Amino acid sequence: MQKILIILFCVFSFNAFAMEKKTTFNKELFDKVQSDGKVAIVSSWIKYCSSCASQMKVLNKAKNEFDNIEYFTFEVTNREIAELLNVQYQTTLLIFKDNKEIYRSVGETTKELIYEAIRSSI
Repeated sequence: MQKILIILFCVFSFNAFAMEKKTTFNKELFDKVQSDGKVAIVSSWIKYCSSCASQMKVLNKAKNEFDNIEYFTFEVTNREIAELLNVQYQTTLLIFKDNKEIYRSVGETTKELIYEAIRSSI
């Protein structure tokens, strides 16, 4: 019985960190955003990843606080997108400007550092 309770506790704990995660990356829109002169921010995630959820929360706030950026997400198990962007790990953050990658980090969830990277790209 104790093992069952521990398992249930773990499942509910992981779900507490989970937030709605869905793939929003679209190659055509990604290319259009850049050709329109906007900054494209891309983050990768995987189900039940608490650092992914933390990073996504920061980026969701950032898209409302910064002008001229577009935010995309994708599940890192999507090999087509992962290979296109050369992403191997969840919680990878990429920033593109003028059709060039100008920033990459893995595991960054700190609001201050993410905002600093965005500010330097605008």
